Amino acid sequence: MATEPLQPITDQETLIERHRELQALDAAFRELRRTTGGVPRARNKGLLAFSGAAGLGKTALVTEARARAVAHKFTVLSGRGSETEQGSAFRVVRQLMQPSLARMTDAELRVFLGSWYDTVAAVLGLEATGPAPAPDPTGVREGLDWVMTRLTMKKAPVVLILDDLHWTDPESLSWLTSFAPRAEDLPLLIVVTYRPDELPPEAGEFRTLVADHGNRPHNLALLTPEGVAQIVRHEIGEAAGDRFCKECWSATGGSPFETVELAIGLGERALGGTDHDLPTMRELAAAIKGPGLIERLERLGTATVRFAQTAAVLGSPFAPELAAAIAVLGDEAAAEATEKLRAARILKDGHGHEGELEFVHPLIATTIYRSIRTGFRTGLHNAAAQAVLAAGYGPAKAARHLLEVPCEDRPETVTCLREAAREYLRAGATDAARRLLTRALQEPPPPEDRAAVLHELACATFLIEPTATVRHLRQALAQPHVDPDLRASIVYRLTTAMAHTDQLAEAVNVAAEEARKATNPRVKLRMQADQFVWSMVRPDDHDSPTRSRTLARLAEQLPGRSLEERYILGLRAWDAAMRGEPRETSLAYADKALHGGMSWTDENRGFEVPLSVALVYMYGDQPRRAEELFSKGIAECVAKGWHGSHLAFGQTIAGYVHYRRGSLAEAEDAVREGLRIADKVDGVVAAQWFGVSILIKTLLARGRIAEARDFADGHHFGAAPVNAVIYPDPRTVYAELLLAEGKHAEAAQLLSAVGEWLDGRGWRNPAWCPWQLRLATALAPTAPGEAVGHAEEAVRRAREFGAASAVGQALHTLAEVTGGPSAVDLYAQAVEQLEQSPAAYELARAQVGHGAALSLAGRLQEAAERLYQGLEGAVHCGAGALAARAREELSAAGLRPLPLRYAQVETLTAAELRTAELTVQGHAVGVVAKELHLTEQGVRQLLSSVYRKLGTDAAGLAGFLEARHRTGA
Repeated sequence: MATEPLQPITDQETLIERHRELQALDAAFRELRRTTGGVPRARNKGLLAFSGAAGLGKTALVTEARARAVAHKFTVLSGRGSETEQGSAFRVVRQLMQPSLARMTDAELRVFLGSWYDTVAAVLGLEATGPAPAPDPTGVREGLDWVMTRLTMKKAPVVLILDDLHWTDPESLSWLTSFAPRAEDLPLLIVVTYRPDELPPEAGEFRTLVADHGNRPHNLALLTPEGVAQIVRHEIGEAAGDRFCKECWSATGGSPFETVELAIGLGERALGGTDHDLPTMRELAAAIKGPGLIERLERLGTATVRFAQTAAVLGSPFAPELAAAIAVLGDEAAAEATEKLRAARILKDGHGHEGELEFVHPLIATTIYRSIRTGFRTGLHNAAAQAVLAAGYGPAKAARHLLEVPCEDRPETVTCLREAAREYLRAGATDAARRLLTRALQEPPPPEDRAAVLHELACATFLIEPTATVRHLRQALAQPHVDPDLRASIVYRLTTAMAHTDQLAEAVNVAAEEARKATNPRVKLRMQADQFVWSMVRPDDHDSPTRSRTLARLAEQLPGRSLEERYILGLRAWDAAMRGEPRETSLAYADKALHGGMSWTDENRGFEVPLSVALVYMYGDQPRRAEELFSKGIAECVAKGWHGSHLAFGQTIAGYVHYRRGSLAEAEDAVREGLRIADKVDGVVAAQWFGVSILIKTLLARGRIAEARDFADGHHFGAAPVNAVIYPDPRTVYAELLLAEGKHAEAAQLLSAVGEWLDGRGWRNPAWCPWQLRLATALAPTAPGEAVGHAEEAVRRAREFGAASAVGQALHTLAEVTGGPSAVDLYAQAVEQLEQSPAAYELARAQVGHGAALSLAGRLQEAAERLYQGLEGAVHCGAGALAARAREELSAAGLRPLPLRYAQVETLTAAELRTAELTVQGHAVGVVAKELHLTEQGVRQLLSSVYRKLGTDAAGLAGFLEARHRTGA
């Protein structure tokens, strides 16, 4: 019967020569305990890192940290990296979160996770409720942030412990790195240990995080001779000689792991620590690691060796029954092997599920794994893959082993790898899916499946390797007998990847060629839609008028019964708006396109057409409808876990709708949120350009010219042309900045080039791009006649389109460049048109301009009324500079501005406005908190801020909102 192993010195209350590290732990725990209502105060850091080479006692330190955290009555969540399971995506995340979630019923889980349930279901090993959506990596990270934040607040204070971070899977490491800064604002302490020389290349951001937050890792040192002597004498008695202890230090090199193992071995041999014991001590020291460990293992018997090798292949912790099945051992033989390995201090009980085992130290597992002959190790991985599948652990667990097996042309291997890759894609682990599908292609797959596998691989690489995506999809198209629907999906992804890698002309050509070859009418329409999409985005489309005529003829024949037809109708609506056809035409096509539905999150169609249709309503003076569509699209993205490029576009261009309505504060908030999302996603260049253009327009409207210039320079805006059609047009926006700075000549030169480009394409709608209006303003000081000509042509084009906002803005500019007595009537016409539109900011501008012209004409009473209207409109819109100009005009005319009822409205944030609206509508504080993702206390704070800024109370809030909506703000 095997004897029970002795407990090592590291299980004592105090670790040897780790006073500095323990003091750091205690200090961090004291900080964590200083909480009020679950919210930490005076936190200096939320991350504590310990680093050192293998065997320096990191795991022992983690064990002590766990014990002390429990003694403080903190909640402990823990995980550990594994050398053999680094390829298992989100493995460590599951270790950290699953135990807490497993204690909840299904109903409790759904309440706890809320709208994030389906986004994080695959990551956390839960069953999704819908058709298994594939969230993007950004959405998954934010979902996991939500889960950990909720767990922290539910179980506060919390200590999150992660051992062997250098072996953490890339997905878990990426999430931990992005989440760690939040720990400073939560009742949470993160404690990590790692080997600095073995951190993977993708850990660069983690290294920066540790350095930037003043948490330079505590580097563990080797034990001194005195420390080694203390451990040895604890095990064999104080009589151990100084020379003997010094030799122990030499034999172990001061490694805490080796010292503890050696001391235990000395105690088991009942040695006294004399010079006579030195040969035995050296023999024991040699058997602790490397070849000596393997020799010691081999002395335990063939069956025990096979069991240990299988355990090393499976990785810690492991189920002994599974290891026995792979090693082909019966129950009795497996039990005997387990006891021998326990007694030899190679295995111990695991910290995971009951009955699991793990290695006493990672060094032991590594040594045994690397000692297995290559051929035999391959066979063990192959057997492990089959056993894991048979035991019901799922394809992802099996796939990890298949990656270690040579290619053997086995269809079942391809099937397993593809299923595992789908699991990873549903978890947003695109890089892990890429590894598996690359291996599946090497197997190789059956010829009839090769195109599908290449397509799946392209889906996995799209966000991380767009150039490789193009290569994979070209290969997929070259395969014989591709299913038509699959081929359509391949073409969509190929053209999208080309567009994202500045190959717009090639994207158009590929779609056109596929449309020409398609025999299925439905597929042909879909290919034509892709062709039109990329043609419209392409800035150098020299055949735009011809293509527009083709699109118009095609759309006339389509009733909109199928999604393919509705996409063509949506594109026709957008093209009509760009070309300046009557707004009734574009709006009618937009209505037909939406009749029957059009999703923003169709993975094989993109969101470009639904987004463009929504903007048709904005340019057509129906911004409420546009906002409704944007809200629906953004909600779709959030529900599907798409928190990356789609959401960035949605938020950014939704801000443009707010701008067009004159809600400048809301516009700024929405655009900044869109840019924040875009900055977190690699390769979302277009969304950033949209956001920069819109934010600069918004800042100029608010009178913050210097800030707009700094923002433009910080994003190199205006320095280089953009290889795509962006709205608002970046060059026109940059010219607006130049005009605001008084640089009229530079602006005129730039705007002339824009006009030549747009007229060449036949895009003549000033509602879409007001280049003629800005050019008229630029030319007015030096070429007034030419300026008037451009403004008159813009008025004519605006009237052809028929949107009151476009006509009003054009008349306003014509009034400005005309000047003199005749300008008064033009200003009046502009105001009349804009009063019929939702463009509140443009209306305020026209009112102030009209008031100033009336004042010059000596019609002071009329001027006062108009200027005051403009002043109130400017304040409600948040246009500070325009409000200041109105006050100056009133003062210059000898008039005193009337006190505004809500003078501080321009200082309200979008969150404050939304809180006020929901409150007035009668929603309870809890409902408002849920919609805005705030605590109830946060909602009350926002309401208090609204009352304070407006100088009103709850009773006066409804009146303010009514007045605000009446002015169109």
